[in-house]
Amino acid sequence: MGKVTGFMEFERIEEGYAPVAERVKNYKEFVITLDQSQAKVQSARCMDCGTPFCNNGCPVNNIIPDFNDLVYQGDWRNTIEVLHSTNNFPEFTGRICPAPCEAACVVNVNNDPVGIKSIEHAIIDRAWSEGWVTPRPAAVKTGKTVAIVGSGPAGLAAAQQLARVGHAVTVFEKNDRVGGLLRYGIPDFKMEKSHIDRRVKQMEAEGVTFRTGVLVANLPPSAKVTNWAKEVVSAEQLMKEFDAVLLAGGSEQSRDLPVPGRDLTGVYFAMEFLPQQNKVVAGDKIKDQLRADDKNVIVIGGGDTGSDCVGTSTRHGAQSVTQFEVMPMPPEEENKPLVWPYWPLKLRTSSSHEESQEKGLLRREFAISTKEFLGKDGKLTGLKTVHVEMKDGKLTEVPGTEKEWPADMVLLAMGFTNPLATVLEAFGVDKDVRGNAKAGTEDQTGYITNVPKVFAAGDMRRGQSLVVWAIREGRQAARAVDQFLMGQTSLPR
Repeated sequence: MGKVTGFMEFERIEEGYAPVAERVKNYKEFVITLDQSQAKVQSARCMDCGTPFCNNGCPVNNIIPDFNDLVYQGDWRNTIEVLHSTNNFPEFTGRICPAPCEAACVVNVNNDPVGIKSIEHAIIDRAWSEGWVTPRPAAVKTGKTVAIVGSGPAGLAAAQQLARVGHAVTVFEKNDRVGGLLRYGIPDFKMEKSHIDRRVKQMEAEGVTFRTGVLVANLPPSAKVTNWAKEVVSAEQLMKEFDAVLLAGGSEQSRDLPVPGRDLTGVYFAMEFLPQQNKVVAGDKIKDQLRADDKNVIVIGGGDTGSDCVGTSTRHGAQSVTQFEVMPMPPEEENKPLVWPYWPLKLRTSSSHEESQEKGLLRREFAISTKEFLGKDGKLTGLKTVHVEMKDGKLTEVPGTEKEWPADMVLLAMGFTNPLATVLEAFGVDKDVRGNAKAGTEDQTGYITNVPKVFAAGDMRRGQSLVVWAIREGRQAARAVDQFLMGQTSLPR
């Protein structure tokens, strides 16, 4: 590698943040990317470790030591070629991936890992600014047509791969804009949507057709079209018009909390709350937008979606924000000899947590379960909780720990259980025990469902997961589709 002793000489360099007082006034990104000299020092920390566990820690198998070495050598033009060889959208992952590659970094055994994510972020941002990211249309068209249902990261990755080998690809999206949960599930302060828009322009130049506002389902003519869709296309129509169909929708069925008082006004799913703000940032007008202004907000769920609710509520001007997590508080530091190179269980404090804490708004509660929502005249006024502990592998209530909390708004951010059943049922696709599309990942028959020429990938197949896993599945499904259509494929696995 570039500097053999770099991991001993240099400390990890973190990306900077704009001041809290400044960034909570808007929904713009606030991460300060590493400059070229900082990225060079950070990449110098990459060891000549022999077995780069980071490659396998990364779901898309980014060739991390290679692009780190190129950054150290100053060969930025080739870094983007290496990065794009495994990852279609490093501007997405460089912003919102939790970086399992860093958990697997060999330096992480007894030191701070190499800042792989920050280096990736710096590479792709420079590549865009230098004009190195350009359309790559296929030289020869195959005459084959592919329909992709869903324009999230899995659908986009598959569409780009298939278009580049000459297939005519049409992406169907039920919402009014392309991007799926990238567009409407992730706040703009984490990833501005201009990153999606410029990729869409690139892909259109490569021959991909996008049809937004189109719901793929078998609905009677009198049925009301929801979720901003303006048109319904039947599964039968897609099967007739296209040589292959890839289902790449998200895992959109939010996990509910069916306790007394659930029907009170003021209790909402996170995915009722977050998309509205994203649409407002995009310039849309939302009647009766769900807002947290001057409210006591309780977020139930301790993951990324819960953190996004915290950050958005802070920007709205909430009076207080409390976040509940049913599991016990994890340790602040992981036991590295026990868990490395796997993803560790440890307390994670996001930038949204930090800014809300700095403003004196946030309280985090662990090992706590909601028993009942309280209200008056049909409106939420609070909720009742109890602490829980693990006994014999089960969460058990701790006697005498019941408590009532005032609340004007509760946001349910407990994850997602499965994709919406309408698409799978429209095509007659078999489901697994969790309600996802049933399809394997084997090389010859991978990603194909029980229905001939219908494939499934991303959260539609594997369940709720990371953006980087969706990109991996989209790329691999594209290979499977190409193999199915042509009898052979040059696309990478």
